[in-house]
Amino acid sequence: MDHKLSVLVQVDLDGRYVRLVVTGCLTEANQHVLYPLVRRARTLVPPVTVSVDLTGAGHVEAIAVDLLRWAIEHEETMAGTGPAELLLPSSPPGHRHAPCPGSRRVGTVGRAA
Repeated sequence: MDHKLSVLVQVDLDGRYVRLVVTGCLTEANQHVLYPLVRRARTLVPPVTVSVDLTGAGHVEAIAVDLLRWAIEHEETMAGTGPAELLLPSSPPGHRHAPCPGSRRVGTVGRAA
């Protein structure tokens, strides 16, 4: 299964805010690629505020959000850096209706495999 993830990095002119705009599919298998981007963004010009914007993602797995949140909260080397926040879609993770490209529907619930 091909779950693609795309990330656009937006940095304000003052360097105080960095926004990682995520599109595509955020899954348990690919969430780990976001964390190095968050880590690097947090060290640009401390104390920068980093937002991981998942509102435009077509598919978000709840476990992926939990793992990403845990990694952000438990990074020991980030002492003295600014905060990082997750901006979640309005529907609960894992319940978005848009399937990932290349995914197939299983059963009648319509969950992507």
